[in-house]
Amino acid sequence: MSVTRAFGQHVTTILKKTLNEQHEHIVEAAHLVKESIKQGGRFYVFGSGHSHMIAEELYNRAGGLALVSAILEPALMLHEAPNKSTYLERLGGYAEVMLNINGVTAKDTLMIVSNSGRNPVIVEMALRAKEMGLNVIAMTSLAHAKNVTSRHHSGKRLFEIADVVLDNGALFGDAAFPLAGLETPVGATSSVTGIALAQSLIVTTVDALIKDGIKPPVFRSSNVDGADAYNDQLFAKYVK
Repeated sequence: MSVTRAFGQHVTTILKKTLNEQHEHIVEAAHLVKESIKQGGRFYVFGSGHSHMIAEELYNRAGGLALVSAILEPALMLHEAPNKSTYLERLGGYAEVMLNINGVTAKDTLMIVSNSGRNPVIVEMALRAKEMGLNVIAMTSLAHAKNVTSRHHSGKRLFEIADVVLDNGALFGDAAFPLAGLETPVGATSSVTGIALAQSLIVTTVDALIKDGIKPPVFRSSNVDGADAYNDQLFAKYVK
């Protein structure tokens, strides 16, 4: 079998297993988001490093909820310098600033995405959000997080704080596909499974809102004729 096919099977196996095992947790998380929306709140999503892609995936996306707000802190992404986000997510005090400037309130639900769930900015955001009265959803790798210690002074990891945990199914170290002749494994999977989990959460939330008699504000693709006028109404009303 070619390495391309072998890796495809590797990813497919992890994805199917993850979606199957996380079904009930997705439903629980969707209930939290739905209840926030019914109370006039929003669904906030945050991740640093590569995990920011999960937040960006759900923000202003075709088929996505207009009530999703992504916390996209440039310094914690990857385009400013390769290791900048790695070092900054280990600093204390950063998380509360992001929650404040993004206008997060007790009515909202917050999903924090972190494969390891161990660094201070992640743990502090979860702790502070709980203090503020928010529902907190964690998306993390339990295989990784349970095998590392916290870098936060509380000693806690993300999965130990959240109300609901979505396990992305990634193996320890994320990249876990071996190649002959190379000691370091390749082929990280947390982004693939994370995006699938996130989209499944949105679909489940939208369905739950409809069943409760609420018409959810959902974006259309801007590349479909006539969508701009429709989306502009949603931008004006919901996007911040």
